[in-house]
Amino acid sequence: MRVHLLDGTYELFRHFYAMPRQQTRDGREVAAIIGVVGSVLGMLEGGTTHLGVATDHVIESFRNDLWAGYKTSEGIEPELLAQFHPLEDALRAMGVTVWAMEEFEADDALAAAAHLAAQTADVEQVIICTPDKDLSQCVSGQRVVQFDRRKREVRDENGVVARFGVGPTSIPDYLALVGDSADGFPGVPGWGEKASGAILGRYAHLEKIPASSAQWDVPVRGAARLAAALEEHRELAKLFRTLATLRTDIPVFASVDDLRWQDPAPAFERVAEQLGVPGLWDRARRIPSN
Repeated sequence: MRVHLLDGTYELFRHFYAMPRQQTRDGREVAAIIGVVGSVLGMLEGGTTHLGVATDHVIESFRNDLWAGYKTSEGIEPELLAQFHPLEDALRAMGVTVWAMEEFEADDALAAAAHLAAQTADVEQVIICTPDKDLSQCVSGQRVVQFDRRKREVRDENGVVARFGVGPTSIPDYLALVGDSADGFPGVPGWGEKASGAILGRYAHLEKIPASSAQWDVPVRGAARLAAALEEHRELAKLFRTLATLRTDIPVFASVDDLRWQDPAPAFERVAEQLGVPGLWDRARRIPSN
């Protein structure tokens, strides 16, 4: 079997900015919900049998206690933010497993689910459906891969190395150096993607990078400046690595069988009518049960 893990937060953002606005009779904006639900139905119609969707029930997480600048819900358009919880309800009514995260993030749920699923002998492949670079740390050979559904691109372990210059286990270190503007931490001054990939491609982790550039056996432009910046900000870089490291120890499911899609609940017919797209119910009930 193949297990598909979907980044519901990313999908909601993607459809919100890609689709024309659409409101229910009582004036609620629902276009992004319709887009995501229709997209998930497309996955099921295409043969997906085991599926889990992770969402950020609240944007803030434990990481906000570690770094004051970490991402929050501030600046997110209210019409988008208001669609998170109804999307979770709609997917559950459709019979899909949903992890709505509060203390942790959707990315943590995806990482934990991928870790568990990959340990199951019956699982042929785990497909994490998101382009988010954070999730590249979960990739393992061709057994656990990322899939960018918009670009239709698969990234296996070789693909991670080709993209970042480092293997999956070094992704948190890489993000600690280059920063992640989407998550709200800046990285180490002067460390760009090229230098970070080259140095971590050789040393793998922050602790193994020699303090003096004279000890580096990788040619990097501005090596002395980069080494000085890292020494000045090394403890901060370790904090950023903690922010970038996804948690795989949180409970998501007891068995991969929990992710097997069966049938939509009768409540999904009401959801489809409330969204103004009754055809969603017709599509869902025509999909054969697994």
